[in-house]
Amino acid sequence: MTDDTGGVLSKPYRALSIGIVSVVLLIAFEATAVGTAMPIAARELDGVSLYAFAFSGYFTTSLFGMVLSGQWADRRGPLGPLATGIALFAAGLLLSGTAGAMWLFIAGRAVQGLGGGLVIVGLYVIVSRAYPEHLRPSIMAAFAASWVVPSVVGPLISGTVTEHLGWRWVFVGIPVLVLAPLALALPAIRRTASGPVDPDAPVAAFDRRRIRLALGISLGAGLLQYAGQELRWLSLVPAAIGAAVLVPAVLGLLPKGTYRAARGLPSVVLLRGVAAGSFIAAESFVPLMLVTQRGLSPTMAGLSLAVGGATWALGSYVQSRPRMEPYRARLVASGMVLVAASILAAPTVLIEGVPVWVVGVAWGFGCFGMGMVIASTSVLLLRLSAPADAGSNSAALQISDGLSNVLLLAAGGAAFAALGGGTVGAGHGAGEATGSHPAAFVAVFVPMAVVALAGAWVGTRLQGPRTEHPAEVPAPDETGLVVTDVVTDVRMDVLSDTAPDTASDVRTDARADG
Repeated sequence: MTDDTGGVLSKPYRALSIGIVSVVLLIAFEATAVGTAMPIAARELDGVSLYAFAFSGYFTTSLFGMVLSGQWADRRGPLGPLATGIALFAAGLLLSGTAGAMWLFIAGRAVQGLGGGLVIVGLYVIVSRAYPEHLRPSIMAAFAASWVVPSVVGPLISGTVTEHLGWRWVFVGIPVLVLAPLALALPAIRRTASGPVDPDAPVAAFDRRRIRLALGISLGAGLLQYAGQELRWLSLVPAAIGAAVLVPAVLGLLPKGTYRAARGLPSVVLLRGVAAGSFIAAESFVPLMLVTQRGLSPTMAGLSLAVGGATWALGSYVQSRPRMEPYRARLVASGMVLVAASILAAPTVLIEGVPVWVVGVAWGFGCFGMGMVIASTSVLLLRLSAPADAGSNSAALQISDGLSNVLLLAAGGAAFAALGGGTVGAGHGAGEATGSHPAAFVAVFVPMAVVALAGAWVGTRLQGPRTEHPAEVPAPDETGLVVTDVVTDVRMDVLSDTAPDTASDVRTDARADG
């Protein structure tokens, strides 16, 4: 039997912990580095007008990948989706890095997104199978901490490589680095988390209805993003089609009761989306506001948020302490209040007399709150999920995360443009959006603060009746590990046993703060 009294770096878990945390570290570096190189790539490929699609292409395919990974992991174990996802992620980077045209570059991003969706759910299921419940908060805190260094040095390294070697090296250099941590973790994954939860049970077929719903959610999200790029009457057509496809798919994939904040898993899933969407939508406009309204350089504007990586990890660490466990619901509600306050404080720098460092301090507190909230939702997901539903529930959590990002970003972007915000996303630099009206930024930050504050109320409804599943379920004899729930933190996910079907459903990414 494996001794589970040690930490995540004790002998039974050391290779696995180092391997999967290193994978997250490289994904974090990719997320921060590629974002820096993207504008140069779009300009050299004569594709600035298609710039936004390099991001939306990644997002829409990752949604489908999350659902597929959940079904795959529930039925055959997480090793297959994880290995396939890493291979597709690397292939997408290589395709984008060698692209000679913008459409090929976007295709590479789409392949990369599919791989990213497979990986993120696979990691969650691995944590649920390989680690006992008392170690999951610690491994999630390690995932969060792995974003700290990339969030600070990623843009600087990427900018240096882009300037001296060219933007292509930012894309083609990362895949090779993934091989070492993957090789380190694979033996431990095979030993502790491979195969179905019950090897003697017949393997269920993939749920084709779920796959169709996953395609619908990806297509609908893509159409809504496309419509949000063009504020014309004609854009109402793709917007209407996107909504008609998206809404039924979301209702079919998320836990029953999610949008009325039913207690337990539905509220956990809803809170993940509320927290991630409001914070990311607001954060996307902070550098632009500092550049266009206060005259900071793009590098300084980005670095003003760098402290957030450290405080996010600190928040995740705080929630991982055993003494905090009885107060998890209070931690989550307090974290959402901090998030709302930080979003509301950011636009105060539009007042000339307010120093710009106020944004950095406010965002540090906001990231601390996010660290507690995001990690806690993952912990609660695992606690409230049966082992056989790990993939499905993780997929649901990620879908809520990712979908809220695109919808709230689209809403914020539309409000910004409508109030004289200028063109966003087609370029980076002070000179490209200097016509932005200060009120346009207020129209983004204030509604997002309200959404975050609503999340504090949702945080009071996370503890559902503990009758769904036992707290712990023994793993197969040969592993000696406790098998419960599912988790991982770089932004991942959940579903409930009240949702239609078990197996994998829906589940998102990462973000550069852990």
